[in-house]
Amino acid sequence: MKWLLKIIKGLLTLLMLGLTVGTIAVISVYLHLEPKLPSIENLRNVELQVPLRIYTKDQLLVAEFGEKRRTPLIYTQIPQLAIQAFLAAEDDRFFHHPGVDYRGIARAALQLILTGKRRQGGSTITMQVARNFYLSSKKTFTRKINEILLSLRIEGKLTKEEILELYLNKIYLGNRAYGVGAAAEVYYGKHLHELNLAQIAMIAGLPKAPSRYNPIINPTRALQRRDYVLRRMAKLGHITKREMEEAMKMPVVAKMHKSQSEVDAPYVAEMVRAEMVRRFGEKAYTTGYRVYITIDEKSQTTATKALIKALLEYDQRHGYRGAEQNFPTQPNMSNASLDQFLQDIKSTNGLLPALVIQVEEKSVSIYLGAGRHAQIEWEGLEWARSYINENRRGKPPKTASEILKPGDLIRVVEITRDDKPAWQLSQIPAIQGALVSLDPSDGAILSLVGGFDYYQSKFNRVTQAKRQSGSGFKAIIYSAALEAGFTAASIINDAPIVINDPNLETAWRPQNYSGKFYGPTRLRKALTKSRNLVSIRLLRSMGMEHALKHAQLFGFDPKTIPKNLSMALGSGTVTPLQMAKSYAILANGGFKVEPYFIERIENSKHEIVSQTQALRVCAACPQTVTLGEDGKPIYPAQAATGVAPRVISPQNHYLMNSMMRDVIQHGTATKAKSLKRRDIAGKTGTTNDQRDAWFNGFNKSVVAITWVGFDNHAPLGNKEVGGEAALPAWITYMEEALKDVEEQPLDMPADMVAIRIDPKTGEPARPGQKNAMYEIFRAEMAPEVPIMGELETFGESNLSSGETEEPQELF
Repeated sequence: MKWLLKIIKGLLTLLMLGLTVGTIAVISVYLHLEPKLPSIENLRNVELQVPLRIYTKDQLLVAEFGEKRRTPLIYTQIPQLAIQAFLAAEDDRFFHHPGVDYRGIARAALQLILTGKRRQGGSTITMQVARNFYLSSKKTFTRKINEILLSLRIEGKLTKEEILELYLNKIYLGNRAYGVGAAAEVYYGKHLHELNLAQIAMIAGLPKAPSRYNPIINPTRALQRRDYVLRRMAKLGHITKREMEEAMKMPVVAKMHKSQSEVDAPYVAEMVRAEMVRRFGEKAYTTGYRVYITIDEKSQTTATKALIKALLEYDQRHGYRGAEQNFPTQPNMSNASLDQFLQDIKSTNGLLPALVIQVEEKSVSIYLGAGRHAQIEWEGLEWARSYINENRRGKPPKTASEILKPGDLIRVVEITRDDKPAWQLSQIPAIQGALVSLDPSDGAILSLVGGFDYYQSKFNRVTQAKRQSGSGFKAIIYSAALEAGFTAASIINDAPIVINDPNLETAWRPQNYSGKFYGPTRLRKALTKSRNLVSIRLLRSMGMEHALKHAQLFGFDPKTIPKNLSMALGSGTVTPLQMAKSYAILANGGFKVEPYFIERIENSKHEIVSQTQALRVCAACPQTVTLGEDGKPIYPAQAATGVAPRVISPQNHYLMNSMMRDVIQHGTATKAKSLKRRDIAGKTGTTNDQRDAWFNGFNKSVVAITWVGFDNHAPLGNKEVGGEAALPAWITYMEEALKDVEEQPLDMPADMVAIRIDPKTGEPARPGQKNAMYEIFRAEMAPEVPIMGELETFGESNLSSGETEEPQELF
């Protein structure tokens, strides 16, 4: 027995020695590694990498920018079923261990002793949090020990719920999705709380190996992993056996879902992205900024539809340019074979790609992809006279074979005809355009469309296209004239002008669009009818320096305006946004506002980090803010800041607004009378050879500018003036924008009088004169009205800048 006691005593001694050595080793390791462990003090306030998101004024998603997709959720937003699924898959004892699962570690150690191989195991969710936030993914014993020590420290600082929230928001789940919120959106296009049991289990199976168990790339393996999670959930009592079996029967429905924009505003989104990077650098993409813009969904959607409609109508007026290409199709080809031709062809703004399969006498059979076949009847084809040039089309087709042939790749649009759905042949327009609207009271941009399709051309024509403004600039010329002593009844002779300049090969003989001359003409009628020769004489009479200074008040850069008489016809280059800014002054009572598109910026905690403080119109403010010579506002000592500066007088504004209302009621924009409103005003604009078509219009609530033209400055074609090519988009937009806005009368300011005048002479009417009309004058400018201008030739000094362009009718 003594020998047995000796053996036991020896073993106990060895055990004690081993425990002592082990304890010393553990303490030594702890003392060695603990000082090197990172601090976890910031873990509770950790900032996850969250993409930049842009929202409309009515809080709808416009766009998302950032490499990582993440939608952080707080613990209470995570469904209990999702929590149970992840715990079943990753750490079922999470709520019972202190951050380290000693059983799991023991199993992993035993596996190492028996096989000599390191295998994954024993990692708790807390340890994964420690690794994901602080450590590398490299598998070493040192990293594992650090994981254990950090996990114990984390468990001492955070609650279990806080740890689980960090884990479920941080974990990578494949396809750029970080966190369960993003994974639900990426794989199923839904919010996490909208997923069913099978879908939740599929996502919960991803952390082990996001690529191997990816349901899009490896649906078979993903299904096996999902079913494993479901069995674990049933075993742990989270779901019943029946629920498990029903979930296992469900097929894999996951597919790639890109971030879904709720509002189509890609040009605005790019403007915001660029501005955020300018302000915050690359952090703009990862810090979780939420940008709320001034645009609302209704205005933006209306603007997009209005511009697209106008461009398609212009395009159709000029004929069919033919199929995009022709594929070598064969009769009776399978849908799968036909799909190969269409797989890389994307739709654009409702124009769907289609293959012509068969051509009948008065119809064609088409294939739209994904097994969809359709028929285009003759009513959807007969418009397609062949395009020859901007002024000519071919003869009307008599059969479908004159238009298309089998294998043609075409564009079609679904329409309603006789209250039934039908298909119509279409084409992607070669023409481009822009539409921008803003609130004239503070400059907030309400809608912005920079072209037909952003994904075909990212060039933003609202902010980047510098085009001649045409007769739209006449509003500034006439406003300047009112400040130079002219009145709406002043008479200017509409007669031929010849301008000689050594920089031109021949003398410049500007004309009216009609080619006619109308003799002595009142300013009101000249603006209403857009008479070019009156504008040139008017500019010459008031002086170019005066006009340039007045244009500067409207926000125009003098460097972009030719210092010659062509200025009167809008030969200077501007962007549509600049025109909107200047016309806001004519809409809001004479105050200069600055266009802006960012209303506020919030951080990931929904705290406001930037709020735009726009200058606002305040007509009732006791003291007026004015502009200094440098163009900056000068505030009187008692004036409240934030007030937009007045740049034209109330009297000037009233007269201009009144005359520009006549443009719609009696002039070059009478199509806009279809809106049945008398509080809208504007000015058409067309440049030389119809290379640009504009309509600049407004009422007191909305300013909207539309522009149509080719990027290469090609002519639009005969009769494609502002009132034909650009005005329709403005009408379509304003019809919706002003739907619930009451008509607003134009209140006459003080110191103005109405006098009956002779419409031919502009002088006071004779008593009892039948054709007399009322005109409005500033009290100090009430008649007599001089008659000016004769047939004459101007000298070369009027074109001293050497301009070579010869703008003629800028209608």
